[in-house]
Amino acid sequence: MSDAYEEVIRGGLKLKDGSKLSSVLGGKIKKKKKKKDKEESISSSSSSPSTSRSKSTSSPAPVIAVTKTAAQMAFEEAQKKRERERIAKVASKSHKERVAEFNQYLESLSEHHDLPKVGPG
Repeated sequence: MSDAYEEVIRGGLKLKDGSKLSSVLGGKIKKKKKKKDKEESISSSSSSPSTSRSKSTSSPAPVIAVTKTAAQMAFEEAQKKRERERIAKVASKSHKERVAEFNQYLESLSEHHDLPKVGPG
């Protein structure tokens, strides 16, 4: 059994340039910080949080009014009109009428579209 593992290279992980993984990371494993840690570090690093808050409240973000072009408004109006027409068309017939119309359509098809009978008989 030990003969099968004679060709195995043992040792630490080596990257293509020949350096080991630990030397790339500076010998330490870096961990991801959680959101709480970020918030605490931000609040502790700022020396005067009240001044930063006063700056943000004194100059509110400029409000940008987005207006639509005439073509955009016409396009939306045409979409609404088509939607109203489609709803009116669907609502005009009852389910019974739609089934009768579908059956009439199926009867008008040629025998080419009929499914062949399968099985004995």
